[in-house]
Amino acid sequence: MMASSGLLVFLLVLHANLKFSLSLGVSERLWNYNYSRYHPMDEISSWMDSVEEQNPKLVTSLVYGQTFEKRDIKLLKFGLPDPGGLEKKAVWVDCGIHAREWIAPAFCQWFVKEILQSYNESDVRLTKFLQKIDLYVTPVLNVDGYMFSWTNQSTRLWRKSRSLPPQGCGCHGVDLNRNFNANWGTVGVSTDCCSNTYCGVSPASEPEAKAVTDFVGTRVDQFLCYLTIHSSGQLILLPYGHPQITAPNYDELVSVGKAAASEMKKLYGMEYRVGTSPQILYANSGSSRDWARLLGIPFSYTFELRDKGEFGHLLPEDQIKPACEEAYVGVTSILSYVYDKNFPNDKLPTAAATACVHVTGLVVMTTLATLLVTVGSV
Repeated sequence: MMASSGLLVFLLVLHANLKFSLSLGVSERLWNYNYSRYHPMDEISSWMDSVEEQNPKLVTSLVYGQTFEKRDIKLLKFGLPDPGGLEKKAVWVDCGIHAREWIAPAFCQWFVKEILQSYNESDVRLTKFLQKIDLYVTPVLNVDGYMFSWTNQSTRLWRKSRSLPPQGCGCHGVDLNRNFNANWGTVGVSTDCCSNTYCGVSPASEPEAKAVTDFVGTRVDQFLCYLTIHSSGQLILLPYGHPQITAPNYDELVSVGKAAASEMKKLYGMEYRVGTSPQILYANSGSSRDWARLLGIPFSYTFELRDKGEFGHLLPEDQIKPACEEAYVGVTSILSYVYDKNFPNDKLPTAAATACVHVTGLVVMTTLATLLVTVGSV
């Protein structure tokens, strides 16, 4: 009796250790990539390939457009089958529409890392979310501009795309966040192709903006939320950039944004202001945020990450981790609200409830092991 019970205890402990080691192995693979530094495009592309290869049940990739210089614009889709076989909803997250805002692609990578780590740790809340909602994440939308910003110090603060200038002008590129069909060309833009806010010759004239327009626009009924990540200023902007237009769900957008900002402040005490662009920044038109809301996507926000002017778009690498951590809290706050609003009869369990599931499992294992040891010693 003692020998067989002892063997059972040994196998039980071995099984538990093996599960722990496998979980640790996944975490180690995720952390082999340095998420606390900025990466050039080739490293981000290789990372995207690895994310898909290592997580085939959760992640698929899709090339949904090409840049002016014929580079692929690629997203990662995260999703699980709906248990009831129902048609799923979707959330959009893009980063790097402005080339010099390196913290934005760093956040998208951080966001993906957190999703993968939570999923591999059997997070109940995330599993429920991904069974109802697909996440589409574009780490770098303005691939040409981002690569150009890595050329040397003189190009580091490049903002626009890299399309050829119109006739009679010698400056490349368009501000992609002024090129969407949302009150295009009316306020906060320039028709001078040398300006950083040059809006292009027409709405969605740029292949990068058109790629988003075509992909999201043909699936608009699926999308519940559209998030675009920028820097800097520590702002959560909601539609609209035009001072004379108000979103029909303005009060709700403000409330949800302020709840996200409140959660973000709890982490490192950083203040994020919430409002429309004319209220807390400046008027603008042609933004992807405004386009998404005009299209009918109810929740649309621009996150302007750290900081408030000390470093601007040259945010040091030692701030990547805290900036991404607080942004992750803000984004997940919004996504939790969006989920609960759309699935009121199937709300996400609280984080505490999820923790309880893991703790309960640990208690059961410990109790069983203790019981077997006791039986074996009788």
